[in-house]
Amino acid sequence: MDQDVLEQELKQLQGVYNMVAEFLVQYSFQILGALIVFMLGLWLAGRAHRLVAAQLARHNVDVTLAGFISNLVRILVILMMAIIALGKLGVSVAPFIAAVGAMALGAGLALQGMLSNYAAGVTIILTRPFVVGNTVKVQGVSGVIKEINLSMTILTNEEGEEISIPNKHIVGEVLHNSFEYMLAETCIGISYGDDPEKAIGCLRRVLENRAEVANEPAPQVGIDNFGDSAVEIGIRFWVPTRNYYEVKFATNLELFSALKQEGISIPFPQREVRMLAD
Repeated sequence: MDQDVLEQELKQLQGVYNMVAEFLVQYSFQILGALIVFMLGLWLAGRAHRLVAAQLARHNVDVTLAGFISNLVRILVILMMAIIALGKLGVSVAPFIAAVGAMALGAGLALQGMLSNYAAGVTIILTRPFVVGNTVKVQGVSGVIKEINLSMTILTNEEGEEISIPNKHIVGEVLHNSFEYMLAETCIGISYGDDPEKAIGCLRRVLENRAEVANEPAPQVGIDNFGDSAVEIGIRFWVPTRNYYEVKFATNLELFSALKQEGISIPFPQREVRMLAD
């Protein structure tokens, strides 16, 4: 009984051996050819990746976009050579291509929000409405551009907070770009009895002597409005975004002190009331 079982197992092993040997004899060259094609594809993909990256760097293309394009080229070359390798093995690639297309369509529908962010990121990198270091205001937030990715743009403000905005919320929206500076605006009221030209000259000298205040565009000082109790002097000047509030507050204090030193009064709000006799 044991002898019969042993002979049966040996026959099964012999059958497997014969099948493997027949398969290798019949398909060995096809398998070898497929491996050679695939390895050649990996080599070509690496060469194509480096060549495209070098050309993009030579033409000063943005680093993020250059990396995206070069990696995409490498993936496409590998896929193309993998399809050729499958063809060498006698595998029909038509169903495979159809399956990949269906999977790509399903993934595109499922990830359309993410893909729209990537598409918007490519648009931003190509059109360059802003670069790293610019000050932008969009979607009700503002800050300095710290990083531009394909999926999102990262801003930072004076408090050190990082604000991540998906790129699809930037493209197509109203975008304010003041580059490295932000506009500071304020208004100071002086008495109607004081000389407005003297006050304007005093305020202008303060702004011109502060190193943090930008010279271009130049500060603007002038009569903004005629109030009930004061002549309102409007002041507009540009300060670096990285320390916007620090410079604005210090400058406002210096403007106030300069008017006091010049003897120019800043009146309290007043209202005149008359009593009419019967």
